[in-house]
Amino acid sequence: MNEQILIVDDEDVVRANIAEFLESCGYVVDQAADGRAGLEQLLAEDYALVVTDIRMPEMDGIELLKRIVNERPETSVLIMTAYASVDTAVESLRLGAYDYLLKPLVFEDLLQRVQNLFSYRALRDEVTRLRRDLRGRLGFEGIVGDSPAIRKVFELVDRVAPTNTTVLVVGDSGTGKELVSRAIHQRSNLADQEFLAVNMAAMPRDMVETQLFGHEKGAFTGADRRRDGVLRSVRGGTVFLDEVGEVPLAAQAKLLRAVEEQEVFPIGADRPVKVDFRLVAATNRNLETAVEEGRFRQDLYYRLNVFQVRVPRLAERRDDIPSLVDHFIALHCRALGKERPAVANEAMKLLLGYSWPGNVRELSNVIERACILCADSRVDISHLPSEILVGEALPTSLKSAVETFERSHIGWVLRAADGNREQAAKMLGVDPATLYRRLSKYDIEEK
Repeated sequence: MNEQILIVDDEDVVRANIAEFLESCGYVVDQAADGRAGLEQLLAEDYALVVTDIRMPEMDGIELLKRIVNERPETSVLIMTAYASVDTAVESLRLGAYDYLLKPLVFEDLLQRVQNLFSYRALRDEVTRLRRDLRGRLGFEGIVGDSPAIRKVFELVDRVAPTNTTVLVVGDSGTGKELVSRAIHQRSNLADQEFLAVNMAAMPRDMVETQLFGHEKGAFTGADRRRDGVLRSVRGGTVFLDEVGEVPLAAQAKLLRAVEEQEVFPIGADRPVKVDFRLVAATNRNLETAVEEGRFRQDLYYRLNVFQVRVPRLAERRDDIPSLVDHFIALHCRALGKERPAVANEAMKLLLGYSWPGNVRELSNVIERACILCADSRVDISHLPSEILVGEALPTSLKSAVETFERSHIGWVLRAADGNREQAAKMLGVDPATLYRRLSKYDIEEK
């Protein structure tokens, strides 16, 4: 751990005595005669702690503190001041100082503050390490995986989470759009506030406006009391609108105003009401097509799509399937009160080769079923549903079914051969030219 300290004071004797004392306690100490010189050293060297006087020529301790907070926020600052400047010292705490000491210094007090600081930093670093390790085992805010496709999602979440920007999360059903949205909330400065998820597809269309924007008592028949609505009741938290493409056209203008102006017009109200929320919306539909067809407002689409996060299909992140399988086995066996079984190699190969039209949600269901059926310590192919055994759910047409199975089987064998076409052809019992024609016909990519 870095325990290098910089002493900044224009009094040579005071500065030298402090440095000598801290060095005798085992710390590495440098000195600077004023704030400007101290800042130059700080920018050139990596210091864990700066101990600085307030009153100095060139640049005083408060200005130095401000520069450190802006340019070296990882460096802690301990302010030294005379009794008459206590108010200034207290102000320094508000600006970001770790603590302050009164002059003349009591060295034992100084040592105690320094030791407490480094103990705190060590504990903080350990907590950070443990959280990082835990995230590595459990996934990114509950999202399991380490494939390039899912790491891209993590990167986008980390970039947008600290902002107040509206986010549009897009992806097929079952890919985990709500988990991504919760990760955005948990990594934002609103993490201590409420995360309120609303599924627009499950909401009756005639109730959308009152559910989102609220209503006044007596606004319509049956409105026997006032209702705040989702956007008002979240009070500084995050609202997650799932399947936002299902919002009726009539309500979309009100939603746009709510996002842009942070105010809503409850049904029956004679004036707008201020609201405070961050919006994360999700859809499995192509909203651009909906705009072209007149089913979704273009201005609302642009407002929602300020920052887009696309969640990949499970077929695009096959490298994550073993980790997901292990995660779901642990999850479902715990709920079932069963010991965790291993997965037979043959079963894992089938899971890796399946197309997963239902994405991660379908994988979870398949593993839950397997855990229920598994009577011993091993999940094998007998515990998997029929569509997994043939590669994917087959169409009713015999010709299409044969072609679907052939495409899936060739893809699986090619992966088993690590992309070696000659080896794959030998495993399939066909000549390489036949395999090449099949690869071209079915547009099979080598993975």
